[in-house]
Amino acid sequence: MKITFYGHACLGIQINDIHILVDPFISGNPKAAHIKIDEIEADYILLTHAHQDHILDVDAIAKRTDAVIVSNYEIASHFGTKGFQYHPMNHGGSWDFEFGNVKYVNAIHTSSFPDGSYGGQPGGFVIEGEHKNIYIAGDTALSMDMKLIPLRTNLDLAILPIGSNFTMDVDDAIIASDFVNCDKVLGYHYDTFGYIEINHEEAKRKFFEKGKDLMLLEIGQSIDL
Repeated sequence: MKITFYGHACLGIQINDIHILVDPFISGNPKAAHIKIDEIEADYILLTHAHQDHILDVDAIAKRTDAVIVSNYEIASHFGTKGFQYHPMNHGGSWDFEFGNVKYVNAIHTSSFPDGSYGGQPGGFVIEGEHKNIYIAGDTALSMDMKLIPLRTNLDLAILPIGSNFTMDVDDAIIASDFVNCDKVLGYHYDTFGYIEINHEEAKRKFFEKGKDLMLLEIGQSIDL
């Protein structure tokens, strides 16, 4: 499993020959100006919620790639009415896709489309594929619901927001990693704009002092699990 960070909360995940894109917000992020959305591969697009900084590039990428959009019922149906392929889900539900199993799990946040219309309830994803299991938290506060995840899935990586203001901060993300029983963490949703700028060295130090590994990737950088 290969994971690429495209900035903010956007991830590319390759499982075997399948390409999954999560929360594509690239063209509106000046820090990701070197990433070309017309070169990104996508067989599936997973969306945690409807905010613009998570769906901005869905139309352009889905139109070019014919990717299947996977999200809550409201978001998936929204893109379905535009003629895109889609697979609706809801909290607690899971589905076996060709690349592995995906479960839609709780997140505490809000969710509305840029025009203010209802975007369903926000969520995260647990993906089990290629003998590796990851948790993509989405935009969320720290939640006791996270403790449910390791009851079903032994995680190899937790992908957690750490920018504070709109989501968890670094200290809450450390607690979240305890809740999901995973000490290997990829941080995201930080630095994109002023509200969520963080001190990288301090964040890594805090995780290290708790015996945990926090990875902060450069935009465009990848890791292999």
